[in-house]
Amino acid sequence: MAAALCRKMLSNNLRQKFADYSAAKVVRFVDIYRNSKSSDLIWSYLQGPIEKPLIGSTIGKLVQSAAEKYGNQDAYVSVHQKLRYSFEDLLEKNLPLQSDQLAAGLMTLGLTRGDRVGIWAPNIMEWILTQYATARAGLVLVSINPAYRISELEHALNKVGVKSLIAMDTFKTSNYYKMLEELIPGLALSDPYRVKSERFPDLHHIIMIGEHNMPGTFRFNDVLEMATNETTRKIYDLQNEHQFDDVISIQFTSGTTGSPKAAALSHHNLVNNSKYVGEVLDYDKVHTRIALPVPMFHCFGMVLGSLTTVIHGSTVIMPSAGFDPFAALQAAEDERCRSMYGTPTMFIDMIEAASRKTYNLSSLSTGIMGGASCPSEVSKKVMNILNLKDITIAYGTTENSPLTFQTTTDIPLQKKLFTVGKLLPQCEAKLIDEHGRVTRIGQAGELCIRGYCVMQGYWNDPEKTREVIGDDRWYKTGDVAVMDKEGYLKITGRIKDVIIRGGENIYPAEVEQFLYQHPKIVEVQVVGVPDKRMGEEVCAWIKLKDNEAVTAKEIKEYCAGKMSHFKIPRYIQFVDEFPKTITGKIQKFKIREEVEKYLWKLYQVDSTIN
Repeated sequence: MAAALCRKMLSNNLRQKFADYSAAKVVRFVDIYRNSKSSDLIWSYLQGPIEKPLIGSTIGKLVQSAAEKYGNQDAYVSVHQKLRYSFEDLLEKNLPLQSDQLAAGLMTLGLTRGDRVGIWAPNIMEWILTQYATARAGLVLVSINPAYRISELEHALNKVGVKSLIAMDTFKTSNYYKMLEELIPGLALSDPYRVKSERFPDLHHIIMIGEHNMPGTFRFNDVLEMATNETTRKIYDLQNEHQFDDVISIQFTSGTTGSPKAAALSHHNLVNNSKYVGEVLDYDKVHTRIALPVPMFHCFGMVLGSLTTVIHGSTVIMPSAGFDPFAALQAAEDERCRSMYGTPTMFIDMIEAASRKTYNLSSLSTGIMGGASCPSEVSKKVMNILNLKDITIAYGTTENSPLTFQTTTDIPLQKKLFTVGKLLPQCEAKLIDEHGRVTRIGQAGELCIRGYCVMQGYWNDPEKTREVIGDDRWYKTGDVAVMDKEGYLKITGRIKDVIIRGGENIYPAEVEQFLYQHPKIVEVQVVGVPDKRMGEEVCAWIKLKDNEAVTAKEIKEYCAGKMSHFKIPRYIQFVDEFPKTITGKIQKFKIREEVEKYLWKLYQVDSTIN
């Protein structure tokens, strides 16, 4: 009876095809067919919305159209430099700083399409101008972390063959010129038109940002003055030659898991990611002033911040050269910002700053918190204390340009607090098990992404590229996630971070989320450390709120009965700071290294580890 009923429901062709199937097989087929049409997912695979088309344009063309469309409206404000640029200022002639003049100057030095130009500087207006100058000239911008020291800079320059390096003269305790002199003996005696160094065979020019003449280098303003009317006009003509699939940016991965790799990203990658993320935040509907304390050298600042100006007409406010929570909140007040960006750590610092000084944050309503796992307790405080009621939680990777998942303003609070939202348009996502098979809804798996956002590859590193991108163009993120039946995603940790204790899989993010609820804890990181008997044990590094005290025993008692016994940290260490990248990401591999190195000594002498 069941088989006959099911066959009647099928089309004539399918009825013939399944005529010889058993009743059980036919019923199973119809069950699968019905579920595939249901709004509830069964398998951990998603396709993002497709009704919003991609932009097929280069950054250079978008800068030009933005200048024409938005005119004298503020594009960028560098508070600490007391500089304010309109959209037309980016291209207008006869200004001391503007992108086409810089592009023409770089080409006068002999740079040609595809050459790599490095920028080693904090958040300053010259960074913005270099970003657009390289895009207009068809050069590849190499973003270099201003916190890099000598060995890290050497790796970056040689990894991608930087031809011209634009560097700040000094920033905080860093003297960039002195570091360059150490790397290039005899730099002061070099011809600035051709730096000669066996250590850096590809490096031809060093351009210093600052007022002083540094021997062997050009000043930033010197390069601007090299431009002529003829060379500047050539920049306009070049815009029809550049293709949106050209690589335009090289971003080094943050180094949270080891040596940075060089992700090569195209105009198409960056432009469309900025477009879709901005639409989630209604930048396309409401003119928005964005407080941008995150660093420009990272995708967070460069793509989700800077590029929103030329795509959505937003205004980017840079409060300070490096992150300063007080400066960020002051800029939000003074410039009447609607949006604020930051990593969870940055927002924790801003919450603390707001407790020490009163700010008028009534203009704030939305923004992005991302770059690391976003604890629900932190999210609540951001919404209530900083007035960011419509803050969005985002997930992404440098290799994905960067965002792929983002919460929206109209979802239930629980989804906003405990997920990273849904998949952004024109992308695919799936979760796979250790055998590469798609997992069922509710089952953990490695997150894979496919679509316009996936990088071109790691620069000149096909072996590393093949490790993460297959012939099918799926990018393996290395992140473990769980998808629910509505398509919301929860990140549970890194594959390498999963703690396997006595055969039990423990996801650090789950333990961290629970510990964040403790009233005396402000920040916590959980890692696995070796153990002869169990394989691994759980270790928690905890930062307490100011003037608070608690013992490791009290923390364990707080956990008892509220989580599985095997998830309760065996080792607890109270710390003042965590090892971080300049973008605020916690470097868990450094925590593990330190714990493994000193665990026995600490166990013997420090009562906080037991």
